Amino acid sequence: MKILLYSMNFTPELVGIGKYSGEMAQWLHEQGHDVRVIASPPFFPHWAPFEGYSAWAYRKTDWNGITVWRAPTWVPARPRALARIAHLFSFMASSMPLLLAQIRWKPDLVFVVEPPLFCAPAVLFFSRMLGIKSWLHIQDYEVDAAFGMGLVRGARTRRFALSVERWLLSQFSRVSTISAAMLDKARDKGIDESRLVLLPNWVDARAIFPQPAAASGVGEPASGYRSTLGIPADDVVVLYAGSLGAKQGIELLADAAQRLVAAAHIHFVFCGNGPSREPLMAACASLPRVHFMDLQPAERLNELLGMADIHVLPQRADAADLVMPSKLAGMLASGKAVIVTAHAGTELSNVVSGRGMVVAPGDADALADAIAQLAVSRPQREAMGAAARLFAETELDRNAILQRLDRELLRCVAEPLAVPSPTGSRP
Repeated sequence: MKILLYSMNFTPELVGIGKYSGEMAQWLHEQGHDVRVIASPPFFPHWAPFEGYSAWAYRKTDWNGITVWRAPTWVPARPRALARIAHLFSFMASSMPLLLAQIRWKPDLVFVVEPPLFCAPAVLFFSRMLGIKSWLHIQDYEVDAAFGMGLVRGARTRRFALSVERWLLSQFSRVSTISAAMLDKARDKGIDESRLVLLPNWVDARAIFPQPAAASGVGEPASGYRSTLGIPADDVVVLYAGSLGAKQGIELLADAAQRLVAAAHIHFVFCGNGPSREPLMAACASLPRVHFMDLQPAERLNELLGMADIHVLPQRADAADLVMPSKLAGMLASGKAVIVTAHAGTELSNVVSGRGMVVAPGDADALADAIAQLAVSRPQREAMGAAARLFAETELDRNAILQRLDRELLRCVAEPLAVPSPTGSRP
């Protein structure tokens, strides 16, 4: 097949959507498909263009045999509500000529990743004009999240935005998303079952695998990251590794670390970048066993995750079931216990229950108590880690998930072209 991947975020971004879009493009290329990519300059999670890339110029490169076009994109240093909307809009506007430039190539299918949903109208126009298939992959329900997190307000505005979203979703040949709960939300938005595909974020279980627990209590010599950070081998490391942004409710980690300041054997390591990093560092400035690291190279990810005795994954309650944290797959594959903040019944809670601990969002006391409990119980940590690893191997394996995607892409392209019926009135 000839597949056009339209994804704002793309490799060399190490976390989030860019990581998965890059791995998917590479895997499909290795299966013999002809893949082209339209993306922005890499910027996430630092919210600044990577070294060697410009935010203001078009650029065409060859990446491992895949042609990648970069569209000029305004990247705000502080991605607040209006700035974030302008950022998404700038990519939509600048990337549209690149999309139309693919008319002569005529792909079999356009695979667009949300966010940004702003790109959906152009994709639908392009696919209808050429008589080809269109696929929308939802990593975040950005409309629901924007209103749910208070970034955009107004009842009339919300009704209009949801109406537009509902109509756009109804026009795609396929709609996929990354969790069962997010798939249920697509059904609630009127998407026919025959066009829905579950495509969870995966993990390469051969690249991320359990390493011996460091905090064994027998005085093993520190090595690797622990040595660099000056953490004794028999102390307990609580690790958060990923982007530091608004959806995470990251401030809760500082509150939990403050409550455990007297626990001399517990260290917190926060590895990541993003707009919430500076406030988090300021909140932890007086805490002696809190360590900060920048995002690490992909080739050291297994070593980084293996440093942990406990992974922590905070999530705001108002983001529940609107997003599924992509970093969770790596945490589970590392075979270490995970603590998440989520309400019972959410997808995040269902995945982690039995493979870690779930505490209420925003409850720093509960998070600190859970950390303290696991810190003194190595057998409990190991049992949870083993269950997490088994789940990653059986449910989140990269090859198994992408093979299913390959079959669905082929099935979609082979179907007779039909314009989906709107599920409601046009906005």
